[in-house]
Amino acid sequence: MPDNVPQFGVAEYPSAPGTDICKSCNQPAVGSYYRVNGAVACERCKEQLEAQLPKDGHAAFVRGLMFGVGGAILGLILYSAFGIITGLEIGYISLAVGYIVGKAMRMGSRGIGGRRYQVVAVILTYAAVSMSAIPIGFSQYAKEKKAQPQAHVPKPPSADHESVNPGLAPTPAPQPEKPKMGLGAALAGLAVLGLASPFLELQDPFHGVIGLVILLVGIRIAWQLTANPKIEILGPFVSKNPVAPAATP
Repeated sequence: MPDNVPQFGVAEYPSAPGTDICKSCNQPAVGSYYRVNGAVACERCKEQLEAQLPKDGHAAFVRGLMFGVGGAILGLILYSAFGIITGLEIGYISLAVGYIVGKAMRMGSRGIGGRRYQVVAVILTYAAVSMSAIPIGFSQYAKEKKAQPQAHVPKPPSADHESVNPGLAPTPAPQPEKPKMGLGAALAGLAVLGLASPFLELQDPFHGVIGLVILLVGIRIAWQLTANPKIEILGPFVSKNPVAPAATP
């Protein structure tokens, strides 16, 4: 067959002779080469890169999860402290929370990402932002209660007055005792209320929609930071570099 017939066993990439230089070792790629994210790489450097790529596993995921939980707690404290100190609930803090959670998970997994890391990052970011409504709400309630004037409570009639006019003193009706809510049920109710807070804020459509959109952007930041690192390896390609002649004995 003529020499200009393309070979379908290996990919061919058009290039000028002598220009196939490995970007890692700066040596000419002889015989065949690869393209790693668009850069030329010889076969030896390509194999070294594949061997150095981090491998996903249970231990890496658990580390990423633990670091992500810590990042979510830090983000919750940051969001709550800003709202309590300033008295303002600025949704842009959601962007910082998403960044903190994503970076923390990336640090814990040592650079490993993937779909399950992304799902966890989304859940932690949403939980951190939404649950911050609980401490902010308690703070606002305490401030409003402190600002209200104490209501005047009328003094009950004295015992002497009741003895003189026994018919005027009504007998109080017994009131049923209110059932006490357990600690677990109270915490569960607060958790549900906190997780639903981004949607409860839609009662004010303008500010509620803006806050929800910013929260989605923060979630997207966490999603992108925990994605699997994209390393595209193409090849092998036929090198145009001249093959060095074998040494004669």
